[in-house]
Amino acid sequence: MSHEASAPTLRKDALGVLSIVLLVIATNGPLTVIIGAVPTAIAFGNGLGLPSVFLLIGLAYLIFSIGFAAMSHHIKNAGAFYAYVSNGLGHPAGVGAAFLAVVAYASLNLALYGMFGLFGSMLFTRVTGLELPWWIICAAFVAIVHVFASRNIQFNGRVLGLLMLAEVGIALVFNVGVLFQGPGPDGWVMESFQPSVVFTPGFGSAVVFVIAAFMGFETAAIYSEEARNSKRNIPLALFFAVAVITLLDGSATWFMISAYGTELALAQAASNPGMIWFDIATKVLGGWAATAMELLMITSLFAAILSFQNTLSRYFFSLGREGVIWTGFAKLHPTQQSPYVASAFQSGLMLVGVLVAGLLGVDPITQLMPVAAAPASIAIVAVQVLTAIAVIGFFRSNPRDTNLWQRLIAPAISIAVLGWILWMMVTNVAWLTGGQTPVLDIFIPVFVAVIGVGGVVYAMWLRQARPESYAKLARLLEEV
Repeated sequence: MSHEASAPTLRKDALGVLSIVLLVIATNGPLTVIIGAVPTAIAFGNGLGLPSVFLLIGLAYLIFSIGFAAMSHHIKNAGAFYAYVSNGLGHPAGVGAAFLAVVAYASLNLALYGMFGLFGSMLFTRVTGLELPWWIICAAFVAIVHVFASRNIQFNGRVLGLLMLAEVGIALVFNVGVLFQGPGPDGWVMESFQPSVVFTPGFGSAVVFVIAAFMGFETAAIYSEEARNSKRNIPLALFFAVAVITLLDGSATWFMISAYGTELALAQAASNPGMIWFDIATKVLGGWAATAMELLMITSLFAAILSFQNTLSRYFFSLGREGVIWTGFAKLHPTQQSPYVASAFQSGLMLVGVLVAGLLGVDPITQLMPVAAAPASIAIVAVQVLTAIAVIGFFRSNPRDTNLWQRLIAPAISIAVLGWILWMMVTNVAWLTGGQTPVLDIFIPVFVAVIGVGGVVYAMWLRQARPESYAKLARLLEEV
């Protein structure tokens, strides 16, 4: 039997467009972004101009998705970025991109565990009256996430779908409440869309914060093997997910600014970022809304963590299936048809991460979260730049069913925009870490570069040591 014929495959025709969109949005955690990142982005970014940054970054990712979606018509692989870059730029670059993506998603998941540790321990104390360290709460939570992630993707899709509908719902209810009650003392703050307010010296910093709101939208392609009519549904899910994230986060931010008024919104973001949303939700909708937001913040983190667990386990599965890493990761559960070995490994990584951080006395919010999220942000934008270049490389010799806009112009725009964002991140790491220590500003970009180069070197070794396996990389389920 050939390698291709015997290769394990994930559950077929398990996900429709809506399920994929909800899985993707779950990785972004709308409430996590709105409550956790928006106040900081207002205070340290471009202030009142932040809603426009969401629109601009959303537009940039819609343009990126044009080439990405065109390539998805021809490649069907749970490795996503790995398969795309490998087919467009060669296997060494593809393996380098895979290593970067894995590190990015794992680091971001650890950062989300840090945030969950704070909110989860606060909720646990409120409900039980007992006080436990944040990392004990996280360790127990790792086990819960593992149980969910080991189930089939349809079950996970339903769970995440319900959580996302509730999360999106409370944001929309807030917007509607402001709409009916009317804005604050300054009316609708149209300054948020004026170039002189948007493009201030803090614009670059705001872009870096907003980029985090979109991290994970590209995971739609990871579910291509499990999607119904993937050639149609994956591109639709990509575009729809980016549009929802852009409009939901951007509109909620603008409605919040308008509800407070310009001066009070800026003052609250600077002096009381942790309560800015809860206070305005109470004023607009009543105390129940603040309570709902607090509970949904917990479920938002759960959804994001579970979604990234699914994403990472599929990366490990894809790389294991093709012999890039341990082939045991390619094992599927006999009934759930989920990559349970890869998922267990991911759970083990997170358990070790939170236990080590806890035992070392690392603060989950001021230390673990920013330090873990920084390499994730840099690595994933670097992979996105590589993917945009790969689109051009993939269609260069054979345009297939694409037009010039899809195969060249849109990817070229993406390379320029995302390349500029990557440069800002690398040269301003303190924006990502909160200025923890100067050493980190140098170490984190170097660490990311070493991971990427390490993947390239490993692939080149694989080409010499195991040429047959190397030749089959990223091609097991390719539909070119």
